[in-house]
Amino acid sequence: MLIFDGDCAFMLGAMERDRDLTLPLDEIRSAPPSGRSWVPNIPDSEAVVSLPEFRRGRVAVIVAKLSGRIYRPGSPLWGYRSGDIAYAMAQGQAAYYRILDARGEARLITAAGQLRAHVKEWSDADDHSRLPVGMIIGIEGADPVLWPKQIHEWWNLGVRVVSLSHYGVSSYSHGTATGTEGGLLEPAPELLREMESLGMILDVTHTSDESVRQAMDIFGGPVLASHQNCRALVPGERQFPDELLNRVIDRGGVIGTSLDAFMLYRPGIDWLDIPDRRRTYAREEVTLEDAADHMDHVCQLAGNSLHAALGTDLGGGVGWSGAPHGVDSAADYRKLIGILEKRGHTHDDVANIMYRNWQRFYEKWLPS
Repeated sequence: MLIFDGDCAFMLGAMERDRDLTLPLDEIRSAPPSGRSWVPNIPDSEAVVSLPEFRRGRVAVIVAKLSGRIYRPGSPLWGYRSGDIAYAMAQGQAAYYRILDARGEARLITAAGQLRAHVKEWSDADDHSRLPVGMIIGIEGADPVLWPKQIHEWWNLGVRVVSLSHYGVSSYSHGTATGTEGGLLEPAPELLREMESLGMILDVTHTSDESVRQAMDIFGGPVLASHQNCRALVPGERQFPDELLNRVIDRGGVIGTSLDAFMLYRPGIDWLDIPDRRRTYAREEVTLEDAADHMDHVCQLAGNSLHAALGTDLGGGVGWSGAPHGVDSAADYRKLIGILEKRGHTHDDVANIMYRNWQRFYEKWLPS
């Protein structure tokens, strides 16, 4: 069975952690210091993803994100000082994905036929060790889109998915760590209309409840939640209430369960003041069983297995200590297969959750 990861900030591990993600994980973790690290408190030993690990775990496709967040007062996370810098950094990240594609390490997927052929190649292969990993490019928070019509430039570069916000208030909406009531900002409706005209997919992840409601009233195109867990199980604004999960389901969207342990940690956290993971919980307190609970909850809301999926959020800002106990690398995503089977899910149900739902969604909405 293949795996389709609906969210991976793959480039963060390379460009912010300065890791060579074409190497096996043990080589990345044991590499000598480079002398340059933007986030020095996340050592190379925290690495979870690499292209060889994806191949070993049969992770055939990832939605590979670009990120260029502008810092604004009150945000719990860092960001760039201007939109121009955010734009340029996201452009550089896109270039990183393009060079992986040119070297045959990755395959940038921008159209439905490409995705169909790529999944068939992986399904038919006995040996995945030399296959390119499929990557659909998305933007995590729309700050790199400097004005609404500029979304056409990103589309021409291959971006197919965009979320309006990330951490803090973006140029377009309230996001994580701004509460649930703040809504869209003045440029957002025009951006949403331009996205819809292109066939761009709206990712409602990381966006405040009110922003999601307003955006879905304006935007008539395809909607998904790439890495979004359930507030009914874990409190906190970063998760969605059933109302919004149902709105995504009703629009035919897919909801990727995140493996960020803070989104699985039952007591929940204060997303306005994100604590130190290592001091908040013992790693053993959060397991893949917790992730399966969120997948089950989405299935129960939908009445079927056609809307639940995986969107790990691992590989960039979230490393080994932020993953559930039992996940040492991307190859361990496969452990969810056995967990879901033990819960009584059929083979088809499990295949839907692990890859088919994302595959069907993107084959439907990527340009033909």
